[in-house]
Amino acid sequence: MVPEQIVIRAGGALALAVCLFVMVACEGKILPDLLKSPQEKTTSTTENIPEAKTTEPLPPVSSTAQGTPEFQSAAPPEVSLAAMAKEEEDTKRIEETRLPPGRIRLIPPPGVYDLIRVAILLPLSGPHAALGNAMMHGAEMALFDLAEENFSLLPFDTSGTPAGARRAAKQALSKDVEIILGPLYSASVAAVAPQARKKGVPVVAFSTDRSVAGNGVFLMGFLPRDGIERVVAFARSRGLLRFAALVPDTPYGRRAVQALRETVARHGGKVVEVANFSPGSPDVSTVVRHFADYDRRRDNLEKQRQVLEERDDEVSRQALKRLEKLDTLGELPFDAVLLPAGGDLLRTVAPLLPFFDIDMPKVRLLGTTQWDDSTLGTEPALAGGWFAAPPLHMRVDFLKKFKEIYGRYPPHLATLAYDAAALAAVLARSPGGPDFSVAALAAPNGFAGLDGIFRFKSNGVAERGLAVLEMRRSRPLVMSPAPDSFE
Repeated sequence: MVPEQIVIRAGGALALAVCLFVMVACEGKILPDLLKSPQEKTTSTTENIPEAKTTEPLPPVSSTAQGTPEFQSAAPPEVSLAAMAKEEEDTKRIEETRLPPGRIRLIPPPGVYDLIRVAILLPLSGPHAALGNAMMHGAEMALFDLAEENFSLLPFDTSGTPAGARRAAKQALSKDVEIILGPLYSASVAAVAPQARKKGVPVVAFSTDRSVAGNGVFLMGFLPRDGIERVVAFARSRGLLRFAALVPDTPYGRRAVQALRETVARHGGKVVEVANFSPGSPDVSTVVRHFADYDRRRDNLEKQRQVLEERDDEVSRQALKRLEKLDTLGELPFDAVLLPAGGDLLRTVAPLLPFFDIDMPKVRLLGTTQWDDSTLGTEPALAGGWFAAPPLHMRVDFLKKFKEIYGRYPPHLATLAYDAAALAAVLARSPGGPDFSVAALAAPNGFAGLDGIFRFKSNGVAERGLAVLEMRRSRPLVMSPAPDSFE
């Protein structure tokens, strides 16, 4: 499969990049390129892409007849396609224009095209505005790369609240949108779903709460179950049998424990211990200390030293010397510990394990997709830990391109927004016309995006093909590659 090449202008400099997303329906083990033009490759020209600074829906973006939106100027130069017209009778002349700085057009003027309207609901204002706008940028990049001239992406601000999401959904549905992308949080998804169902409009949300999925709601978010299934199966293949979990006392943590119990039972292992901690509580240290059985093992060491000291012989003296290197004495009852946390919380909890003498490689730390953070490699306590994550190579170009355009690297959720917008763009190009039906969204062969392959199951939850990585200081090491198809 050969990705399209896209020419990108950012700040006046021309850069050639490989198309960052190939969203395709999977046929067995071969992923045909549904995005490649039957006659030619697609090019896109962008210049001075601004960062969203308003909570109102962004002005529209138009796109060329070849499927990639263009920035436009007040004096549009005509681009001659005479050479191509010789080969294709129906090739049309394309007018390339630029917008004044500070505006992005996402919708062509009324009457120009028979538009396919797609809404995206994100927190573009409020405490989560930075995340929402970064996700909006990710969706825009998919639009520039993949959408055709009649594809319109309509952004609506949820302010990060259920009430805001309800209001945004009402506005979106009044525009006769055919599908809603977002919102981000489960409470907001629950607020949007009834209105969308009433109108028969599917929702592709970014939540990780499977309780809001189904009946027309599909979740793009990374649920703990897929990651835990993948990393536990790998750990069992490496001979690890006894599993424990140190989890935050949150809905995500509880779902992680349930997934661990079910997965371990399926693969023939044992869950021997589970400990819960409250994020941000000063009692986390106490919880980890008890989880590590530190006091008993420390006492065992002191007692053994006393016994050896009372024996005044060479063998005892040699044994005492060996004990000098130990902090505790006694084996732990588990081979692996699942730590389903990320960010600052993970950085707070992880160092407590070696502090209370839970050290790798005697005990292997296991993580979820929340460990998929390049900055975590500097945490010594995580070195050597295994975690499940999307294939990194699919995202490298996207991360570089995002930074070139917006001046910073994006949060991981930006790739979800890109993939969701790309999914909508692909379904809009269905042979029989736009198809956002449940059957199309839940195609059994799935799709391939920046975050690897995925497909929606009958309950609306995304099943993903993930890799297993080992945490290293420089960059994660691939222990088991992600699959390229669903078998």
